[in-house]
Amino acid sequence: MDEEKVQAQRREADENATRQRAAILGVQYMDLRPLEQTMPLVAGVLEVAQMYQGRMVPLTAGSEESAWQFGITTQTPQSLVRNMEQEYSQSGRAIQFVMISGSAFKALMRRYDPPKEVVYDDIKIAKEGDSDTIGEVSKTLNSVSSDKVFDFLLDQADKLGASDIHIENQRDAIRIRMRVDGALHPVAKLDKDRYRVIMGALSSRANISTAATAAQSGHMQTDIARGDSTHTLNLRVETVPTMYGQDAVLRLFNFDESLLNVDRLDIPEKERAMIDEIISHPRGMVLMVGPTGSGKSTTLYSMLNALNTSDKKILTLEDPIEYGLEGITQIPIDTTDGGSFAESLRSVLRLDPDIVMVGEIRDQDTAKTAIQASITGHLVLSTFHANSSSAAFSRMIDLVGQNPIFSSAIRLVIAQRLVRRLDDATKKEVEPDETTKNWVREVLADLPESTEKPDLENFKLYEPVPSDDAPFGYKGRIVLMEQLVVREEIQKFLRGDVSDVHTETIEKTAKENGMVTLLQAGVLAALRGETTLDEINRVI
Repeated sequence: MDEEKVQAQRREADENATRQRAAILGVQYMDLRPLEQTMPLVAGVLEVAQMYQGRMVPLTAGSEESAWQFGITTQTPQSLVRNMEQEYSQSGRAIQFVMISGSAFKALMRRYDPPKEVVYDDIKIAKEGDSDTIGEVSKTLNSVSSDKVFDFLLDQADKLGASDIHIENQRDAIRIRMRVDGALHPVAKLDKDRYRVIMGALSSRANISTAATAAQSGHMQTDIARGDSTHTLNLRVETVPTMYGQDAVLRLFNFDESLLNVDRLDIPEKERAMIDEIISHPRGMVLMVGPTGSGKSTTLYSMLNALNTSDKKILTLEDPIEYGLEGITQIPIDTTDGGSFAESLRSVLRLDPDIVMVGEIRDQDTAKTAIQASITGHLVLSTFHANSSSAAFSRMIDLVGQNPIFSSAIRLVIAQRLVRRLDDATKKEVEPDETTKNWVREVLADLPESTEKPDLENFKLYEPVPSDDAPFGYKGRIVLMEQLVVREEIQKFLRGDVSDVHTETIEKTAKENGMVTLLQAGVLAALRGETTLDEINRVI
């Protein structure tokens, strides 16, 4: 039975009980259900405190022709009724009492004394060693009412631009951390009783069991209001049992299709040209590699959006679906329940797609099926777990073997990372020491000729300067890409013309053919003042 029916039945029972009590007391009964939300309120007759104390509300104001009418309940003291009758009689005013239900009294009091909307302070991210801010945020979160604490946490994470919320059980508290711009920051320590509230919300909204003894995955959506606009937040939920309870990680995906645009990714010009070439001539295979949180999905979805025209059929196989895209057929694959990318891929190829996106290539069967699809006129996009584009190419050869037929299948392998961008308003120029200079020169020594070399004798670096607007001196993130374009020299590895298919050999050949490595791309970004060497070393 739904909640509305249950509430209606409870109200009916309350009204019946009140009707019977009124008959016993000889007082007129009034059912206020049709009127309690619309009837005019009578101001200036009783104070709110008097209404609560006497369990009584004024219903109509009297005049020379009519009586002052008050609604009383079964809890209204009879002495109060007698005193008011005497007081009104002495002043020549007529008074009438009718009995209303406790539910009607509460509904009217919500209008006479509307609940005050509590505005809680926004969450701030603490700087390193700043226990005061963590204490303040902890106090705020512990004060938020139980029915609002979970939604408040999600709203604040979205406002901070966090990509993850980590809820971690400790012996005597719950630690909340958020990942902002790729770095994990402590936010608050909550009382243990908040654990039950948060896990209760997760269990009902993400279909997570609070009693599970194994890791679980779930998914939920929530609408976030910002001023006059509202956007949908997609959340991927992962939980795992620990010594003190279930820890949870919530991955946040801002469901805004307009953000999934190649133009908004700020991809460097040279790398963007190759992506545009793929979009213009969609065939073969494109692999995206990188760790969780490196922006692989966003780049792939942005490419799909650019390819999404009315003359193309696009299918995706995903575990799970992170963004919903209009005009694209997206198929969820539950690999935890026996589903497989390879089996599903073979099925969807019968639907005659032009473009297929496979969520992840994890095994030999999927790799071979994807490559076979890519050499028969389809464009296949997928992600792959590897540290670099050369490592991914080497691993792919391990999976599918050296095969001349496959040599023209893979067109592009992109390794990607996201690094924090320095705040241009506060960043500070610094003179690097000689050790740093030598390291930079060593990294950039074999830059391809097609890439413009900076002045390696006289260069400056930059460091972050914290401000109120950017507490860590960084603001947003930039994309670093390493693109292995599979041309003739690289195809030889897949054909079997070269027996040594180690990562180092492939990378050396790719660099000779114009590839800029992730580390080189990062160092060049640091020299341009976009980020720092510390950030490059942290991420790469």
